[in-house]
Formats: sequence, structure tokens, C-alpha cells
Amino acid sequence: MLLKKPLAALLLLAFASIGAPALAAPDAAPAGSAMTAPAFDLDADVNRVLKTFDVPGIAIAIVKDGKVVASKGYGVRKLGDPAPVTGKTLFEIASNSKGFTAAGLAMLVDEGKLNWDDPVNKHLPGFQMADAYVTNSMTVRDLLTHRSGLGLGAGDLLWWPTTSFSTDEIIDRLRHVKLATSFRNSYAYDNLLYIVAGKIIAQKDGKTWNEAMRARILDPLGMSATTTSVADMLKSPDYSAPHSRINDKVSVVKPMPVANAVGAVGINTNAEDIAKWMIALLDEGKLENGKRLFSDVQARELWTAQTPMKIGNPKGALAATKANFNAYGLGFNLRDYRGRKMVSHGGALQGFYSRVIMIPEEKLGVAIFTNAENSGSMSALQWRILDHYMGAAPTDWIKVVSDQEQEMHKKELEKQGKAVAARAAKSSPSLPLASYEGEYNDAWYGKVTITREGKKQIMTFTRTPDLVGELEHFQHDTFIVRWKERNFNADAYVTFALNPDGSIERMKMAPISAETDFSYDFADLSFTPVKEKKAN
Repeated sequence: MLLKKPLAALLLLAFASIGAPALAAPDAAPAGSAMTAPAFDLDADVNRVLKTFDVPGIAIAIVKDGKVVASKGYGVRKLGDPAPVTGKTLFEIASNSKGFTAAGLAMLVDEGKLNWDDPVNKHLPGFQMADAYVTNSMTVRDLLTHRSGLGLGAGDLLWWPTTSFSTDEIIDRLRHVKLATSFRNSYAYDNLLYIVAGKIIAQKDGKTWNEAMRARILDPLGMSATTTSVADMLKSPDYSAPHSRINDKVSVVKPMPVANAVGAVGINTNAEDIAKWMIALLDEGKLENGKRLFSDVQARELWTAQTPMKIGNPKGALAATKANFNAYGLGFNLRDYRGRKMVSHGGALQGFYSRVIMIPEEKLGVAIFTNAENSGSMSALQWRILDHYMGAAPTDWIKVVSDQEQEMHKKELEKQGKAVAARAAKSSPSLPLASYEGEYNDAWYGKVTITREGKKQIMTFTRTPDLVGELEHFQHDTFIVRWKERNFNADAYVTFALNPDGSIERMKMAPISAETDFSYDFADLSFTPVKEKKAN
């Protein structure tokens, strides 16, 4: 989620983890093509990526045939501090946590404590979606497959950026989040239902999700450095700082704790520990001591296609990267690469991007962690590494992906420039500015306020401490809110609709840029003015 200039939201979709076609090497490149490349050299490639994509630090884990081939770091943990990234440096891996939650549920299925196709409300009686049919039909399996009917990232503003909602409040407010499509009709990535899944694990184990993950997965695998909260990560002697782009410059930003969303994004780990996770997954849940995390039956279930996903049609140098199949399993993306099934997932939180990729038939696993918001850096390394271990001729994916990233960003800036040029710059708001001030309420988020501070009008999301910004007039009854936290790179249009009598009927929002991370789901909000109660 995020590249601040938030280009990564598009690149994440275009290159990997949540659905559109990932970059894959063609069988051959034309003579003299920019796709020709020197022989694979992990250290040289990573150091080139650090420079090309302006990433402070990267950690890499590679496993092959049950053995750790590489577990190391490059660059620095924090800009301005020489402390290096190592194989022990912790990173927030965000949505790569979804595989852990899915595995936890698989273990409960093995234990007979639930079935994949149990109704969710059998285990969480208060669970409710916006539609009664969906509420009653939603199964445990459906929680993990991104086919609920919710729109892309729907409801994410309940937990992102850091909010004061509890996990239970988030689950309760699901009933107010409108569905975008029919139930089980199509794929749309969501986080809220993984929060629900995490709640089921906690309930069945009689402990928190954090404690359940520790007991069920982390301790048995010996992932002793891994944490299930940002607070615990920050107590470690070796952790990476998050970095975002602010005014096109990579800068250190504060961590974003999301303790209310751990089922979706709660794991923080390092290269050494993630290698143990990949080895176990590639061996169908087996541990070194002969025991199992989950059965081979559940291993197959996790990596069986559940929801078809669209296959993109990449152009230019990427034309040969088209997948033959693309789907989501249970906590993992599934597609093909060079005639082999590829299992993967990506993760993104403020200041961190991660990717985990496995080729089961090759017993090959690759994890890439970055302390910056740039998915292109991971895509370039992903395909360089896979090509090497799968015996393909080297391709200069670093150049290909970098060129693609720059071109996409250029087009987005041009689009924004045209929008500014086309606006009615001399138009004025329909009402005096003071008339737009007050409280507004959305059915699922709750209240925002617009208040005056000196000569400025300030919008505040009341349950999101950092989502505060200044309104500036754009045209007519549309304003732009520019967030004080400039690393969000998520400025948004704020448009007011009026009643016939000139009073405000509704306020809507929309991201200015297509590059804005989809978890800033402003477009799903619909605010109405909060009427003042008349005194008796």
C-alpha cells in the first residue's frame, strides 16, 4: 500500500501481490534489447537496486531444497544512521501476515474446531455484513478469498492510518460498509475480513491472535525474533525504520502501529526467521522434528485456487510477462511462471514493502523486505532471483521495471496537471466558508469535523489522530484537503452537495491521485451534516 509519491499502489497491482500480472521473464529478448543483462550476482543486483530505486535498506532470504541459501541484509536500517541491515533486522511485513492467519485457521480445521465452510456467524454470532444474505452465507473460507462483494480496500480507514477503533468495533462496523458487487462474484482485495478471521482464531484458542500465532507457528518454527506487534518490534536491538517519500525525497517517518488489524497485517520478522516459514510451507507444513504445523490436506487447501483473478495484458518490454492463470487461494496468490506454479504474497504498510515468493516444484522460496515504499525494487529482484534459480537466461529486470515505474509516474503527473489546468480557477464556493464548518458523519467511519484555526479550515478524522489536514479551495464546491502528514501522499478532493434551500446535503471525498494507496478508501465515505439538537 503506498509509495509516497504513492506510485506503488499502482505498481503493487501491476507487478505482484494482489492480483494483476507480475513481471515474468520471456524466453528470449531481441538482440540489442534493454532487457539483456549481465550474469546474476545477488550482491551486485541488490546494491544496484538500492541505488536505482532509492531504497535505504533491503533484506533477502532464499531457500532451496529445504536449505537456506541466503539470509542477509543490504543498505542501512535508517537514513542518517550507519547501522546496516542484516539477516536479523526486523521489518514490518504487513499483508504477508495473511498467510499466517490462514495457516492458523487450517490448524483449527485439522483439530476439528471448525470447518472451512462453516458459516462465520456460527463462530462469531454477532458478525454482520451490509446484506442479510451475505451475512448468513459467508463462510470461514470466504473470509480469506477476497470475494465477499466488498470493494477494493473497503473500510480500511477503520484501521489505517492508526485509529482508536478496537478490533471488535471494526468488526461491528462492517455491517455499515456497503457492498460493491454481488457475493462471490469477483475478486477485490480486502483487509477487514482477515481481521474477522484473526478474531475467530483468538476466540477458539481463548487467547489473543498474537499469543495464538506465537504458540501455533512462531515458537514451533523457532521464529524467536519475530514479533506480533510494532511495539514489541521497537524493543528489539535490530529493527528497520520506515521510510516514505516526502516532496519526492525519501525520508524517515514514524512507525504506524495497527494493533487492531493484526489478523491482516500483524507480523514483523527478519530474513532468518522468514526462511524457516518458507521451508515449512514448501514442505507442506512439516517441521524438522517430524511434527507438523498442519496436515498435507490443509497444505493443499491453502494453495488451491479459490477466486479467479483477471490476467493483465502488459505492453512493450513486458509483453512476454503475461500469466496463463491467476487466482487467490487461502492467504496466498497463485499464478504460473515458466511453466511452474508460483505462490506469493505482498505486504505494504507505512514505510515498508515486502514480498514472499515460492515455486513449490522447485522447492524454492524468496523473501524480499524493504524499508521503503517501492514495489518496483522488489519486482526487479524477484525476477532476477527466480530466473537464476530456475535456469533462465538473465534479463535486466532492474532497468525494465525502473523504466516502467518512471513512465507510470510521469503519466500520472501529467494527468494531475491537466486536472489543475482544466479547473474553473476563478469560481467561488456557493456558501460563505463558515457554512462548510461543523461535524459530518459517515455510517461506518463515524465523525469528521471541519473547524477554523485562524485563517485556516482544518478537517479532522476524529478516530484517526494523524488524519488532519488543511482545506484549500479547488473549484466551485470542491476543496482539496492536504494532510499535515505529508508522507501519506493521499491528498483528497472534498466536494459538497447542496439542498435546494442552500444547506449542505452531503460531503464526498476522492483521492486526487490514482497512485494513492487503495487503503485510503475516501471514495467509499458519504458524510452528512450532524444536525444540532434544539434545546427544549
